[in-house]
Amino acid sequence: MNIDTKKIIADMITIEGESAQSIYDALGVPPDESMGDFALPCFPYAKKLRKSPVKIAEELQQALQSKLRPPVAKVQAVNGYLNFYVDRLYYAKDLLKSILALKSDYGNSDMGEGKTICIDYSSINIAKPFHIGHLCTTVIGGALYKVYKKLGYRVVGINHLGDWGTQFGKLIVAYKMWGNGKSLEEKGVSYLNSLYVKFHKEAEKDSSLDDKARFYFKKIEDGDKEALELFNLFKEITLKEVDKIYKRLNIEFDSYNGEAFYNDKMEPVLNELKEKNLLVESDGAKIVDLSEYGMPPCLLVKADGATLYATRDLAAAYYRKKTYDFYKCLYVVAYQQNLHFKQIFKVLELLGKDWGVYHIPFGMVSLEDGAMSTRKGKVVLLEDVLNKAVEKAHAIITEKNPDLEDKEKIAEQVGVGAVIFSTLYNNRIKDIVFSYDKVLSFEGETGPYVQYTNARCNSVLAKIGDQAVLNGDGGDYQGINNKEGLRVIALLEKFSQTLMETAERYEPCYISRYLVELSQAFNRFYYEHRIIDAEEGVKKARAELVAAVHIVLEEGLRLLGISAPKQM
Repeated sequence: MNIDTKKIIADMITIEGESAQSIYDALGVPPDESMGDFALPCFPYAKKLRKSPVKIAEELQQALQSKLRPPVAKVQAVNGYLNFYVDRLYYAKDLLKSILALKSDYGNSDMGEGKTICIDYSSINIAKPFHIGHLCTTVIGGALYKVYKKLGYRVVGINHLGDWGTQFGKLIVAYKMWGNGKSLEEKGVSYLNSLYVKFHKEAEKDSSLDDKARFYFKKIEDGDKEALELFNLFKEITLKEVDKIYKRLNIEFDSYNGEAFYNDKMEPVLNELKEKNLLVESDGAKIVDLSEYGMPPCLLVKADGATLYATRDLAAAYYRKKTYDFYKCLYVVAYQQNLHFKQIFKVLELLGKDWGVYHIPFGMVSLEDGAMSTRKGKVVLLEDVLNKAVEKAHAIITEKNPDLEDKEKIAEQVGVGAVIFSTLYNNRIKDIVFSYDKVLSFEGETGPYVQYTNARCNSVLAKIGDQAVLNGDGGDYQGINNKEGLRVIALLEKFSQTLMETAERYEPCYISRYLVELSQAFNRFYYEHRIIDAEEGVKKARAELVAAVHIVLEEGLRLLGISAPKQM
């Protein structure tokens, strides 16, 4: 039930020595609906009031009879509990009016007002293909980005680019030895990847190539004109290509500051570690000893003076705190990096930086043939996965609805949506083996099922006429006073709570599962109760229910990064 209802109940109750807030906190939900919608256990007050819980409950019941107001319909004392029953129709009418008035703003909150959340996600590698392994971080981060914005936070989406390291020296060597500008322009990242694969094959036969790669990476570090031009060209081509994928996935970023950006920002962090006697030498390298915390040392500077991911991640944390003054900084990175982030966060803690940094780990996603290796060229491109899903969606839609207009656009929305939804349906830590047939099913716990339910709502509303729903004084709400209708109402109310849980636990699967549950409940209502040809007052009330479901399904899909076709 609505949290405001709970507050109304708490404000009605007077217990000596207890505040409305303490009573509010004590109110719970009974395990059985027959026992009411809310219950106040009176046992904690027995000692203070020197009465039995049964007596306290009975006296409170008597005192409340004249105070009851909507939506509270009845109060009953039972065995030391005070049970409250809500007028479900009053509540349903109020909720539907609220959703229809707020539309997509339903579920919005100001809980994040004045707080900034940074989310580090996707973090693609320059000159390497955007493969299916990037799917989880991209869509989990994208969903959290949208949810936190809806809850009133200022959100900064960060794509921490992998744009530094000896691999760029390798690419320059490969390009100068075997590449040409025309092929690079035509084939883009796939061409760069083929050069990268060729370099490793050739380096197995000729080790001097690795020396050349280190030489050219040093030229990038030293600002050599030719090396930098090639490096920036590779970066430009990569970002241009991946931007097309991001647009298809409804993903956005506010910063593309990657590893290269932090090259001149590491020294102050290292200096502070020295000042606090945390940075120690070990075989010529510089480390932070974490042995007393059950972890291997955090290596920050190699014996040859080279820095590492950890060094740049520390510099990035400093920069983000200074620039954004974040309330939380989330790192949406696979669980294989658990130790890395434990080390980074422990170093920040030892530095006295209690900044609210969190690793949001997730499992791996793959096709049936398993893992991928960029060096060996065995990658499953995300673009290929999306294209195949769209192709299959087009075939399914053509078979089900051959005369449907804009089939290509709808197939894109359904195919891409199916891929996103399947990735976000399970707990994020779970490994996923991707199956086209399962994710594209129009039945069951899938994206197309939710999209199809939303399209069904649109169809009903189109036949009734939206104005019949949005105008007037309302209808006969007895039309939704049934098991199926009240179940839908209960789930519609749960939307805000679902968003809160998603934000608190960093789990978009709460939204996807909620959308399936709402879709299932609505479809049961749809099959059990006439809507379009019902008596006018009943039709009006049921149409309001349909419109509210449509609003919540569409908004829920949007938060996951999924489009909602009007027809399917």
